[in-house]
Amino acid sequence: MRSAIVSAINQNLNQASLLLDVITNQQYTDESVGPYYSSVGSHLRHTLDFFNCVIDGLDNNQIDLTARKREEEVATNKNAAKKHIARIQETLVSFLDVNTDYLIHVTDNLGQGNVTVNYTLDSIMAHANSHAVHHFATIGYVLHKLNVMHNISGFGYNPTTPIQHRKGI
Repeated sequence: MRSAIVSAINQNLNQASLLLDVITNQQYTDESVGPYYSSVGSHLRHTLDFFNCVIDGLDNNQIDLTARKREEEVATNKNAAKKHIARIQETLVSFLDVNTDYLIHVTDNLGQGNVTVNYTLDSIMAHANSHAVHHFATIGYVLHKLNVMHNISGFGYNPTTPIQHRKGI
């Protein structure tokens, strides 16, 4: 199971890396699109922060999704983001051999304060992948509004979205 999850995550992160090859740093940092006025870089940084929280918390069995590092360089420099993606991918591959026959404590703020729930490593990684797809869809929207075209098949679409409902891919 874990190898399928890591493979799916790496496929999505590879798409993000490809995107960084076809957009400019100005497009990456453009915050002119409403209603949230956030950039491609801020969404990618946020996505990578989620993976970092998983990686950082695994050793002590306490993943805190509210303890994001928010590394500004990742949000403003697409080359730094690309290197960060590669580091995350390398680390996730190392998880293939991690024994996690136990529950992992995951803390997040659901809008009414922090709560801690139990996950398995596989479930938190699947959650992180879904979170990435969600933000990649937002990135696709931002790029569309900026009139930036790319040819990355499936980028920002959930794999369960029927092909006939996918526009522009």
